[in-house]
Amino acid sequence: MTGSWSRLLRSTPFRLALTFGFLFMLAFVLSGAIVYQMMSADLAEQLDDTIKETYAVIAATYADSDPKELVETVDSHSMRSPKKEQLFSLTDAAGNRLAGNFTAAGLPDGFSNFGAEMPGLPKGTEYRAYSGAVGGDTLTIAISLSETEELETIMLMSFGWATLIITGLAVAGGALLASRVQLRLDGIAATMVDVSHGRLDTRIPLTGTGDDIDLVSSQVNAALDRLSGLVDGMKQVSANIAHDLKTPLNRLQMILEGAADKAAGDQDVSDDLADARAEGHQI
Repeated sequence: MTGSWSRLLRSTPFRLALTFGFLFMLAFVLSGAIVYQMMSADLAEQLDDTIKETYAVIAATYADSDPKELVETVDSHSMRSPKKEQLFSLTDAAGNRLAGNFTAAGLPDGFSNFGAEMPGLPKGTEYRAYSGAVGGDTLTIAISLSETEELETIMLMSFGWATLIITGLAVAGGALLASRVQLRLDGIAATMVDVSHGRLDTRIPLTGTGDDIDLVSSQVNAALDRLSGLVDGMKQVSANIAHDLKTPLNRLQMILEGAADKAAGDQDVSDDLADARAEGHQI
C-alpha cells in the first residue's frame, strides 16, 4: 500500500493534478481576499452613512439659541440603547456633558475611532464616531463596531472553511483522477513488457472514451498489428527458404557421399566434384 502511494505521488498525472489544484486554490484565495476587502469597505461605508444620517436627524432638532429640544432628543436616543451599542454625547464648550449616555472627550471633529477606555463603556468594544458643532456645543454620535467585526469574523471563518474543503476536494479529486490515469499508463507499460518478451498478440486495453490516451493506445495497437504481420511474414519466408533448400542440399549430400565412396575405391571422382560444384552454384 505504501509503495503504491509512493508511486502515485511520483506520477506525472498526480503532479499535474496538484499543480492545477494549487493554481485553483491560489485564484480562490486571491479572489476571496478581494471580495473580503470590498465587503469590509462596503460595511464601513454603510456604518459611516448610518452615523452621519443619525447625526443629521438629531442636529436638525436644534433651534436657534434654544438647545432644550436637542438635549431631549439626545437623551431620548440614549435611552433606546441601554447596552450602549450606540453612544450619544452633547457637550458644551468646556467639555461638560449636557446630554447623552457618555462624555465624548478629546474626539476630533468628523469621523474617528476610539476604544472603551472611556468610563462607563463596555470593555473591549471599539466604536466609530462622528463629532460636529451644533450651535456652541459639540454633538457626537458613535456606533459599536462589534456587529461589523462579527460579520467580518463570520466571513473569514466561512472563507477559511471553504478553503479547507476545496483544498481537500482538490487533493482527493487529483489523487482519484491520477490513479485512474496511472492504471491506464500501467496497462500500456505491461503491454510493452509482454511485447518485449515475444508475446506479440498482446494489445493495450481501450476504455472506449475516445480520449487522448485511447487515441495513442489505438495507434500503438495498430503498430503492434503491423509488427506482428511483419514477424509472421519473416517466419513464412524463412520456412519457404528452408523448404526450397531441402531438396538441393539432399542432392549435394548424395553426390558428396558417392564421391567419397569412389575415392575409397581409388575411382575417379572428378565428375562427382563437377556435379557438386554445379549443385553448389544452384543452391
